[in-house]
Amino acid sequence: MTQKNAASLTQERIAALVKNAIAEDLGDAGDLTSLSVIPENATAKVDIVARDNGICAGIDFADIAFRELAPNNRLTRLVDDGDALSHGTKLMHIEGNARSILSAERVALNFMGHMSGIASETAKLVAAVSGTKAQICDTRKTTPGLRAIEKYAVRIGGGINHRFGLYDAILIKDNHIGVAGSIEKALEQAFSYAGHMVQVEIEVDTLVQLEQALNAGARVILLDNMTPDQLREAVALTNGRAKLEASGRVSLETVKAIAETGVDYISVGRITHSAACLDLGLDITIKS
Repeated sequence: MTQKNAASLTQERIAALVKNAIAEDLGDAGDLTSLSVIPENATAKVDIVARDNGICAGIDFADIAFRELAPNNRLTRLVDDGDALSHGTKLMHIEGNARSILSAERVALNFMGHMSGIASETAKLVAAVSGTKAQICDTRKTTPGLRAIEKYAVRIGGGINHRFGLYDAILIKDNHIGVAGSIEKALEQAFSYAGHMVQVEIEVDTLVQLEQALNAGARVILLDNMTPDQLREAVALTNGRAKLEASGRVSLETVKAIAETGVDYISVGRITHSAACLDLGLDITIKS
């Protein structure tokens, strides 16, 4: 697995993403609703409030969003990324120009809701496999352009990151094997190309393929769409010779049984591509 951390999501990168999102929302004409309804010098005090239970992620995005249009807005963080939220938890208090706050509201909540949803879904899976050695990891099934923030949210939820892209690890899948001609040929070519500094993983669908991969020197193997019984056989057959990753048909209902087979990793695409947005809202407490 590729280990990245929050350092890969710099303040400069966050600011660029937020600025682009606000520009997309405002377009050339600006926030027509706030411009027409809210006096230019009106001020407001507001709170970001959780409407559901979950894990906070992305608070830096909200911070930057509410300062982007009015740098003098005053913000008080009441939670940090990784903190547990329940219905009614206040995440942030903002005071300042009412127009700027309302214009930045949706961008701030979109980022935080999406990231908190991923962190929350990940945390549920991590909790479900507690007591086993299995670690929950993500995949490349991410929103184009938002992979870094989605993988960051996975880590906030207690998961780990798989490769970040095609550039930082080799993962030989069934189509690669088909073109290469065999598991042995694919691995031989990958090892020759990558050298010892790049991790090589290969996907197998059957125990026969697993044995072929082990005999060819594979040290990280993805077991695709195997049943718990097959996974247990795979763990026994491998006997510590390689790290094993289970993938396919993983849900909150199935993940514990998969983890109990003894695999090292469980990759779950749905935590990034299908996690529900955590419901967060903006409540005005005082306006003037």
